[in-house]
Amino acid sequence: MTENDDNAGEPAELVRLYNDGATIQSLAQRYGLSYQKVRTILLASAVTLRPPKIQLPPTPPGLVNAYLAGRSIRQLADIHGMSYNQTRRILLAEGVDLRPRGRQ
Repeated sequence: MTENDDNAGEPAELVRLYNDGATIQSLAQRYGLSYQKVRTILLASAVTLRPPKIQLPPTPPGLVNAYLAGRSIRQLADIHGMSYNQTRRILLAEGVDLRPRGRQ
């Protein structure tokens, strides 16, 4: 971090930088936070997240509800014939709060 980052990681600073065009990933790397932590802070600050730059396929019917009912991302990827990362990105784009790894 630099001298100008005295309030680094504070919600207002993250919101300002995100609204100025920074990505969630770049903010996470800059402040040593997880992607999920930055995303959660932005959502809690009522920020409307930009759509992902990677074109995602339409959300398969029942995907979100199956995840919320306890299915893992890996299980859903297998069921719907998608990669783990693609399934994860779809869930995030749908606004789902992901569970910590290893928890069902």
